[in-house]
Amino acid sequence: MEAFLVSTGVAALAELGDKSQFLVLTLATQYRKPIPIILGVLVATLLNHTAAGVAGTWLAATINPVLLRSILALSFIGIAIWTLIPNKRPQRAPSSPRFGVFAMTAATFFLLEMGDKTQFAAIALAAKYGSLLPVVAGTTVGILLADVPVVLLSSAAAGQLPLKSVHKFAAVLFLVLGAMALGAAP
Repeated sequence: MEAFLVSTGVAALAELGDKSQFLVLTLATQYRKPIPIILGVLVATLLNHTAAGVAGTWLAATINPVLLRSILALSFIGIAIWTLIPNKRPQRAPSSPRFGVFAMTAATFFLLEMGDKTQFAAIALAAKYGSLLPVVAGTTVGILLADVPVVLLSSAAAGQLPLKSVHKFAAVLFLVLGAMALGAAP
């Protein structure tokens, strides 16, 4: 249960103000079709974070625990720093997507998540807990917790979030996770 809850919180905080969240905002304000957008985010996140979780559990099974702990600590500290770097908003989406709003959302969200801090967090969390399903479920729920309100509330939600404060809080959380990984017994 801890793997699920920590993964949910970490992913939700990491997603706030992220470029993929701005993509969701852009799609929601342009197309006003919340269900296909939410389903596209869900499918893209499940695929992306399952691959990340598999990589993380593989790392946990093949790397020396002391080395893995050091890698995890550095990963969390790196994500903390990355969280403080401001994102640029994505370009406006095309006026009518060729394969529909769902397919466009799934494809673009999946691509934006490649190499994103939430994907690296999913790898690190799966390696830390050695448990694929709770981590993938948790990071997916965390992404949805951050993005579904943006879809449903559209532009009003993004304008109300104190993103600088959220990014600072998320950075502190990742630093704590990094410190905890350094201090954990092998």
